[in-house]
Amino acid sequence: MNATTRCTSVLPPVGAPPPEETLHEDELARGLRAADEAAFAAIYQRWGALVHTMATRSLGDTHEAEDVTQQVFIGAWRGRAGFRPERGPLGAWLVGITRRKIADALTARTRRLHLIDSAAHGTDTLRPEGAAMDESLDRIVLLHELSRLPQPQRQVLGLAFYEDLTQAQIAERTGMPLGTVKSHARRGLHRLRLVLEQAPVESADA
Repeated sequence: MNATTRCTSVLPPVGAPPPEETLHEDELARGLRAADEAAFAAIYQRWGALVHTMATRSLGDTHEAEDVTQQVFIGAWRGRAGFRPERGPLGAWLVGITRRKIADALTARTRRLHLIDSAAHGTDTLRPEGAAMDESLDRIVLLHELSRLPQPQRQVLGLAFYEDLTQAQIAERTGMPLGTVKSHARRGLHRLRLVLEQAPVESADA
């Protein structure tokens, strides 16, 4: 069992009732730095609801907020050696990590929407500029949503996103008229945008 698996195994579900706060914050901080999994679980129960609330308010999506909450505490576990009590309390340190993870999630969402916008307006390529790793992760997300589209839209956008074909190349590959390709692309992109544009996003500092 690796460190990440051990970390996630001690995290109770979001919304679990908080334990009696018998340990002081400085005791929990010492336990975290010592890789004490019981202390880490107590930290999660004490601050998990706050982190989840911040993420939900900023992202507007409960499931995405749950992912961010997990990322926050996994990041805290992995980065526990970097916690410095003299710089501030443990709770404030966790809030700082939360804001960074929320910002990362918002950036990823923006990249996905940019990918859709590029596809909607581009003529030479449907691939936006950006880091290869980030683009690959975004495409995994899009693949899931693409699988839920009607078959003609799924085929057209799949060729665009994953084979980097232009609309003219897609028409040649599939035998569809170019106007039909453009129509399927437009309708599919509209559906994707509705899915990826979650609820209105608030500031991460809200």
